[in-house]
Amino acid sequence: MGRLAQTEGLTDLQEEILKSVHQFVETKVIPVATQLEHADEYPTEMVEGMKELGIFGLMIPEEYGGLGESLLTYALCVEEIARGWMSVSGVINTHFIVAYMLMKHGTDAQKQKYLPKMATGEIRGAFSMSEPALGSDVAAVSTKAVKNADGYAITGQKMWLTNGGSSNLVAVLTKTDEGADSVYKNMTTFLVEKEPGFGEVAQGVVVPGKIDKMGYKGIDTTEMVFDGHQISADQILGGEPGKGFYQMMDGVEVGRVNVAARACGIGLRAFELAVAYSQQRHTFGKPIAEHQAVLFRLAEMATKVEAAHTMMVRAARLKDSGRRMDVEAGMAKMLASEYCNEVVEASFRIHGGYGYSKEYEIERLYRESAFMLIGEGTSDIQKMIIGRSLLKDYQLKG
Repeated sequence: MGRLAQTEGLTDLQEEILKSVHQFVETKVIPVATQLEHADEYPTEMVEGMKELGIFGLMIPEEYGGLGESLLTYALCVEEIARGWMSVSGVINTHFIVAYMLMKHGTDAQKQKYLPKMATGEIRGAFSMSEPALGSDVAAVSTKAVKNADGYAITGQKMWLTNGGSSNLVAVLTKTDEGADSVYKNMTTFLVEKEPGFGEVAQGVVVPGKIDKMGYKGIDTTEMVFDGHQISADQILGGEPGKGFYQMMDGVEVGRVNVAARACGIGLRAFELAVAYSQQRHTFGKPIAEHQAVLFRLAEMATKVEAAHTMMVRAARLKDSGRRMDVEAGMAKMLASEYCNEVVEASFRIHGGYGYSKEYEIERLYRESAFMLIGEGTSDIQKMIIGRSLLKDYQLKG
């Protein structure tokens, strides 16, 4: 491990966990990632390896069979895994968001039912907020849960579910009629159980198939269609309707730290590839790393990698402290994703024509980095969140 993206103040246990994850990435992920990605093949062996490492239960409390670690530990593991292959980090991202929401908002019965099996990876979670006509505009959610004698009937269409096929538990945001004045208090999160796979995966629930994407391959990104899916009121997250929006936003905050960590991992790997290639490739009788233009580019890349990592770590530590950190999460996500794309493009330029070849890893990173600009809200959305909060904090007096 090089000098970049190092984190001060970690415990011996955190260091040991990260060392194990680094070894896993070096031996089990990087050697086969590009081959699996080009084949759009699900990384089954890697997922089993992460189960053995305890990654699925990293933040789940020990009383439920997890490791009880912090968001910081989780984010640093995600950064390392994304350094190997971003798609693999996506397997645990939505799983962790659902586990986190259960930990923070679930009833005791829901925690007992799901968290022990989520810690082992037997239950795998997916997170469902977006719809075909909405992304960050959560107020426009149209999927409805209508109350009836047996609980609720859910009807609507959800979009962009990572792990939508492979998961067997989905946290679904719906619109419910609670009679509240605010649209945000008329939303409820349901815990929907289903079978892994595609087609009809539960009564009234259809997962049509994988969405074909330019990157982020290997894992399944799907739609999910509800047609009168009957669900018990016991499956309302926290047991109380009308809390869904606030529960989801809590989950999104940690999701943004996760995407920032993934962007940091991709950026670090792009730098590593560039600094290695620039010492191997010779032009005009010397390694291209000795040309000032390339040397300056490497220096800028390294600085951006370090800045993004620092912002991500700070956001994770703030969340661990229990403080509200929507601004810090937004800043970290925005900076890390933008710098990730800039670092990857710089690495791509250093590789020259070879970077355009699918034989070289940078080609995959070039496609994967684009997703970082979109996942968990675009940079423009982050700027809106940051700007509005700053106006409140710095409001003129009198």
